Amino acid sequence: MSESLGAEEDPYLWLEDVTGEEALRWVRERNAETVAELAGTARFLELQDSLREVLDADDRIPYVRRRGRYLYNFWQDAANPRGVWRRTTLEEYRTERPAWEIVLDVDALGAAEEENWVWQGATVLWPECRRALVELSRGGADASVVREFDLVDLRFVEDGFELAEAKSNIGWIDDDRIYVGTDFGPGSLTNSGYPRVVKEWRRGTPLSEATTVFEGKPEDVSVHAYHDPTEGFERDFVHRGLDFWRSEKYLRTADGLVRLEVPEDARISAHREWLLITTRTEWGKYPAGALLGVRFDDFLAGERELTVLFEPDEHTALQYHAWTRNHLIMAMLTDVKSRLEVLTPGPDGWIRAPLADVPDMVSAEIIDTDPDESDEYFLDVSGYTQPGTLRRGVIGEDAETVKGAPEFFDSTGVSVRQHFATSADGTRVPYFVVGRETGEPGPTLLTGYGGYEISLTPGYSGTIGRGWLARGGTYAVANIRGGGEYGTRWHTSAMRANRIKVYEDFAAVAADLVERGITTPEQLGIQGGSNGGLLMGVMLTHHPDMFGAIVAQVPLLDMRRFHRMLAGASWMAEYGDPDEPADWAYLRHHSPYHNIHSGRSYPPLLLITSTRDDRVHPAHARKMMARMRESAHDVRYYENIEGGHGAAADNEQIAFKSALVYEFLWRKLDYDR
Repeated sequence: MSESLGAEEDPYLWLEDVTGEEALRWVRERNAETVAELAGTARFLELQDSLREVLDADDRIPYVRRRGRYLYNFWQDAANPRGVWRRTTLEEYRTERPAWEIVLDVDALGAAEEENWVWQGATVLWPECRRALVELSRGGADASVVREFDLVDLRFVEDGFELAEAKSNIGWIDDDRIYVGTDFGPGSLTNSGYPRVVKEWRRGTPLSEATTVFEGKPEDVSVHAYHDPTEGFERDFVHRGLDFWRSEKYLRTADGLVRLEVPEDARISAHREWLLITTRTEWGKYPAGALLGVRFDDFLAGERELTVLFEPDEHTALQYHAWTRNHLIMAMLTDVKSRLEVLTPGPDGWIRAPLADVPDMVSAEIIDTDPDESDEYFLDVSGYTQPGTLRRGVIGEDAETVKGAPEFFDSTGVSVRQHFATSADGTRVPYFVVGRETGEPGPTLLTGYGGYEISLTPGYSGTIGRGWLARGGTYAVANIRGGGEYGTRWHTSAMRANRIKVYEDFAAVAADLVERGITTPEQLGIQGGSNGGLLMGVMLTHHPDMFGAIVAQVPLLDMRRFHRMLAGASWMAEYGDPDEPADWAYLRHHSPYHNIHSGRSYPPLLLITSTRDDRVHPAHARKMMARMRESAHDVRYYENIEGGHGAAADNEQIAFKSALVYEFLWRKLDYDR
């Protein structure tokens, strides 16, 4: 094809047949080519084994969630590739080698049932924590089966709640009732493939007799309901997701549903007597990105004078908040550096105090709290060269360090710096650079995401350390618009028709790395996944001369048909609607699949995806590979037959996939190796 692809011309639609015989034969042929090229050397095998050691290390931190008296952890290693769900007590957890009780062995279950089960999580019944709704997927897909599990007898409940494979929403109401949204049959799902109907299902009755609580419309994203079991403050909520960012919120009462009069794009949460509202856009006198507090019953009665608990500024944004029993923890970013505060409601208003002294260039993340019984919290602190440290604290008391992660690579001489690039419209865009300062340009790997208000913050990675930094590479992270590093304004300023700002920001960071002498275009590789894979595709097609190699993982690449494949319809609020001519006009310009030319030169490209990814369709990567291969461009492809949106179902697969990436990058960016 000498010209770019037209809007309706697509000779590779047959690759959208995920498990079709012809499509899978094509996948296996491409996989074999890539494995033969990249995976056959001693260096690759050494790298793969080294990465597997990190992933399977016994002295990793076993991060926990409190459920009643137990701390639960899901753990994968060489002996348990699909993992075990296990638990222990706080007293045991404090010891160097805790004694764990196995709750569910996913490997053993899969072997016994001859199923390729991948753990998807569990919803525990509060407050007794005697039952759980366990979710298991085949091969790592988003769609999962649901089974009720007894946390006392440690077995699945005979004739308990059970759902067939689907993208379901479930939640406990009490011992004998749950909220369920699932595939009830034709017409019960939205165009995005998520539940359109939510029902109340009573134990001992067939699912077909469950009582309908709410029905959305096919063009909605999803509908779900949940129950707050807090004693004295029991409430039930229904959310109708209009699009990815807007929803209607209802309180379910004995008299029916009561609409909560908050903006559709605001987020809400309730804790005991309090209602918290996070604004995404201005709401009267309240700014976008604010956190507002009011007593729940007062708000229902018409009170609209709210307490501003957080207000953003040019440098600081709220990332999230979490309740303990009596206190509210706020996590903020100031120029992409973590800050934590504790707010305590009292008779004279809210009292504010810092939670922890967080060092520079690291991230602090609240892993878990106990909002029902105590003021306990677990806090993880890590940086690009600082392994994680897990602290347990109680608000008002000194925190204790309960676990520390090992160092997986020698970081001697490796520094962490933050720089700011200037984008095309003059916006200052922060980015981090990790590596040894040699005074000479060298192989550099730049990553970014730029979407869905997701922030990229400092954090320790043993695989990046061993696969890249320890071998002399420099690692860079771009905090571009579309993310959440500066709150909602950083995100909303780059949505839909303004999405070009995401790509301009990333290109500005790449140019700044070269201008500072950190790297050269020939030595600069870039890597991104999912929405970040779309970013990689745009860099490939619009800035091919700026990069020496590109890796796009589980990427979104066909912006003409993304809304017709799997969950893609739910992303139109972020990108636009390709069926609307005004939207297609700008989407067409940045759709990577439609901007490949046979007569143009592109940097080497590695595409990685998964057959079992039922979120971003593998056809995005498949069709891009076929299109580029047809024109003899420098491209290779690997599709894991399982693994879901993460493109890997266990540590062995993660190590293999990661080794492919690093081997490819080293070959293309450092010719002496």
